[in-house]
Amino acid sequence: MRRTAPLLLTPLLAGGLLALSACGGNKNAEAPPPSEATQGAGPAANASGVVESEFGTPVKDRVATLGFLNKRNNITQIVQLKSGESRRIGNAIIKLATCERTAPWEDPPETGAFVQLFVEERATTKEKLAWHKVFSGWLFKNSPALNVVEHPVYDVWVKDCAMKFPGEEESPAAAASASSAAKPAGKPPAAAATAAPAVPDAAPADDSPPA
Repeated sequence: MRRTAPLLLTPLLAGGLLALSACGGNKNAEAPPPSEATQGAGPAANASGVVESEFGTPVKDRVATLGFLNKRNNITQIVQLKSGESRRIGNAIIKLATCERTAPWEDPPETGAFVQLFVEERATTKEKLAWHKVFSGWLFKNSPALNVVEHPVYDVWVKDCAMKFPGEEESPAAAASASSAAKPAGKPPAAAATAAPAVPDAAPADDSPPA
């Protein structure tokens, strides 16, 4: 019995160790990103109360250029996203709902983007890592103080919004060629100014004696 008892207890101990290791693995497992950070971001733009312009490039085709800073290592990255796309960088997820810029005939010019920032972090070392939405709103290029990403590690800002309005040229080269084609080549000859005046024939001298 003394020799068989360890044999009977060994499977039980092995099962207990496996269960403990499984529990420990779940605690250290990485939490999946929230569905809000990966699904389409169309409705999020309307939640801000800002009515987008109906002119220009459709919302789904606009591309925003964003700057992303990690303050821990002081590394800045340039991120380009279309409306509804998201990008994960380390333990941060940047999501673009849409972007907008003022029309060429509007003043002052402004460029903005509706951005959401999700960060996987924990408040204390005893807590598990969890995803938190740390920012959701409009960011403006020329007025950055209107809305700021307040996070100790990450920062996001707007650099550009790729969209066009009716009447804008496809490229600066096309605009230059169109303007040069509209101007006439050379100077028109000045016919009246350069023509020599006509000199009348002199009257014949009268040599006949007076009557």
